[in-house]
Amino acid sequence: MKVLVIGSGGREHAIVEALARSEYHPKIYAVMGNANPGIRRRAEDFLLEKETNVPAVVQYALDHNVDMAIVGPESPLAAGLADELELNGIPVVGPRKDAARIEFDKAWTREFMARNNIRGLPKFRVYDNYDDACRYLQENHDVVVKPAGLTGGKGVKVMGEHMHTLEEAREYVKAVLENDRVVIEERLKGEEVTIMAFVDGKHIAPMPTVQDHKRAFENDQGPNTGGMGSYTDNIDLLPFMTSDDYEEGVAIMEETIKAMEKDVGVQYKGVLYGQFMITRDGMKVVEFNARFGDPEAMNVLSLLKTDFVDVCEAIVDGSLDKLKIEFERSATVCKYVVPAGYPDHPVKDAPLTVTEKPEYLVYYASVNERDGKVYTTSSRSLAIVGIAGTIADAEILSEEGLANVGGEFHCRHDIGKEHLIRRRIEHMDAIRG
Repeated sequence: MKVLVIGSGGREHAIVEALARSEYHPKIYAVMGNANPGIRRRAEDFLLEKETNVPAVVQYALDHNVDMAIVGPESPLAAGLADELELNGIPVVGPRKDAARIEFDKAWTREFMARNNIRGLPKFRVYDNYDDACRYLQENHDVVVKPAGLTGGKGVKVMGEHMHTLEEAREYVKAVLENDRVVIEERLKGEEVTIMAFVDGKHIAPMPTVQDHKRAFENDQGPNTGGMGSYTDNIDLLPFMTSDDYEEGVAIMEETIKAMEKDVGVQYKGVLYGQFMITRDGMKVVEFNARFGDPEAMNVLSLLKTDFVDVCEAIVDGSLDKLKIEFERSATVCKYVVPAGYPDHPVKDAPLTVTEKPEYLVYYASVNERDGKVYTTSSRSLAIVGIAGTIADAEILSEEGLANVGGEFHCRHDIGKEHLIRRRIEHMDAIRG
């Protein structure tokens, strides 16, 4: 069996490692924007090409006669890669463009949720006119402002965190409207969590909940990033969640998948990522993504017990309900190594030495490899994942991994530490009253 993986980040390295563990021993092919050393090590062959160059990716898939493709990042999905591969007879783990719109058009997604009475919808407005948007801001101060389109997880600005005055909010609205529509939403108060699910068009198989850390610096300070690290507990829930939270999140995702086929006329196949805020009034949808999260993929795929090839085949042939999907009952802590100065002034081409050991996992992301060394780019470099019976023990292993990375880099040591999790628990206790 030949499987093509599209993408070159830590998420795609985790996908490749999950495939490499399969008892079917699939031959792995890759299309990558940069030569990820972890993927390169596992791949039978690879093409260095922009992942959004749809004709080139399709041609490569046909030339190598692949049996299935897995699309990692959102940009190729937004470019219609899944549609073109399927037109050429290649099954895809990843939704078609009309279904992937759930990620790349946030205005459409909010309107889709409203049209279909999907639970968890915050109050929102969509504007393409600056004066109209400012009139709304005049009366609604406690808001979140976001572009409708893709921003790599960095386009959301929250009043009281990234903006502190009405004038700053107006300025950001103006900047967004130069290239896009703007979405203004009520600011949700609570804890953010990620629930991802495998989806075959009709059925969903949810994964353990993950919490990502978007802010660049310790104690959740600094600018937003693509994600500095994440953790899971040894059950499906996180320490500040209830089983009702999880079940409500999964139910919202099920409603979304049903509505997608009815509303858009396209079955959603692939991975659906639900970003939720646990509030006093239950689970609210912060956003949906049309693929695995990065870093969250590295947590959940490291725990996946069921053969990943079986999971992928069940997604494409619509039989997820017949497959029992299991995860190790362990906790994980993932910490990203990023260039010094990331995200605003990343130091590029700085050498990193990485010692790999069985005590922890290393997933490579955006690095270049020369002469046995890896070098930073402007994006996140590599991730260390510790796996153990408890979050505390997994965190110790992730720190052991970080101690075995040499060079000039930045990371967040506080992810998975007791004091940060305790703060989350106390925050949710206060929110729930």
